[in-house]
Amino acid sequence: MPQYILRRLLQLIPVFFGTTFLIYALVWAVPGDPFAGKCGQVACPPAYIEMMTEKFNLDDSIFVQYFKYLGNLFTGDWGETFNGVSVGELIGNAYPVTVRLALIAVAIEAIIGLSAGILTGLRGKGFLDNLVLMSTTFLISIPVFVTAIVLQIVLGSELGIIDASVSEDATIGELIVPGIALGSLSMAYIARLTRTSIAENRHADYVRTAVAKGQPRSRVVGVHLLRNSVIPVLTFIGTDIGALMGGAIVTEGVFNINGIGGLIFRGIQNREGATVTGVVVLLVVVYLLVSLIVDLLYAVLDPRIRYD
Repeated sequence: MPQYILRRLLQLIPVFFGTTFLIYALVWAVPGDPFAGKCGQVACPPAYIEMMTEKFNLDDSIFVQYFKYLGNLFTGDWGETFNGVSVGELIGNAYPVTVRLALIAVAIEAIIGLSAGILTGLRGKGFLDNLVLMSTTFLISIPVFVTAIVLQIVLGSELGIIDASVSEDATIGELIVPGIALGSLSMAYIARLTRTSIAENRHADYVRTAVAKGQPRSRVVGVHLLRNSVIPVLTFIGTDIGALMGGAIVTEGVFNINGIGGLIFRGIQNREGATVTGVVVLLVVVYLLVSLIVDLLYAVLDPRIRYD
């Protein structure tokens, strides 16, 4: 296991450099004047342009810029916006809110999705199975932003159960409904994936062997069937964590949440390359670490998987 972890960490290094360079190149190599609109309705003075060009190394090649950026990043310097605001400070203020929102969404989609998938997978065709299939089809066919707007209007404006917009420092209670909206699509996929996996594995040889040995149904289902059936679901949830953080921009916009999504949107809108690059690099690191953790959990769930 230690050798496998070391090997996987070494494999993440070229992936990190490749993805971060691609992101940096796409953000900073965008054609056009990077100083357009930075000085209001008038053109920026030459002295300002010269100072900013030198500060952000814009006269250097894209490769030199990238490695200078990485050098600063490895020392904890995330860079600054054109207004002199620290990107690290912006991320530090916005990231905890998005993490709470993403974790709530993952918890909701995992609990509801797994429960619905397990029940329908074990019972087979029937009223509950048809209800879950219709419900998940309905959720899959609706964009996340529509679900968010509907929940906001019905629960906020019409019924007054929630506030239409969350507070500046959103609490966990305020993020439950946005989390439901953010995780609704993935919840439907998890329910269907779990249902299919259990329906397929419940007729497997190892399940029939456990039943033939006279083991209790709870042990057959909980130890043998679920541990093997949940592996593809775990893979989906692991990859979904990074996707939820990056895809929270719409949900955060609907509920006025000051998170990473809004930070990326404002960075793109104002052409703040340092902000966009810093946020996306952080998301890449999170995604790579989560994928490693998911790989390690495979061996915990399925004893047939060994990393030598």
